[in-house]
Amino acid sequence: MSSVYQINKGVNASMELKGLKAQYIGYMAALLLTSLILFSILFICGLSVYLCLVLIGGGSGFGTFKIYALSHRYGPHGLQKWMAKKSVPKVIKAYTRKIFF
Repeated sequence: MSSVYQINKGVNASMELKGLKAQYIGYMAALLLTSLILFSILFICGLSVYLCLVLIGGGSGFGTFKIYALSHRYGPHGLQKWMAKKSVPKVIKAYTRKIFF
């Protein structure tokens, strides 16, 4: 008695949405939420709607461009590796041999 099972080959693949991979989707969501809140604050403060749209649209466009560039350049885990690499010291200085004994 044999059974036929389908294998889902994308189980461990990183999530991708419109070219954004893994954590960059969260970064994009945070950018959109921040833009919405900033637009609301600027509009309540009395700025013109058109000025608010230009400011928020320009900032959001630039942020979107940078997030897509980071996603393309570093991939799903590369940005975290890059940040970890920056925290490693370039040189370790030891003035005595005492630490090796």
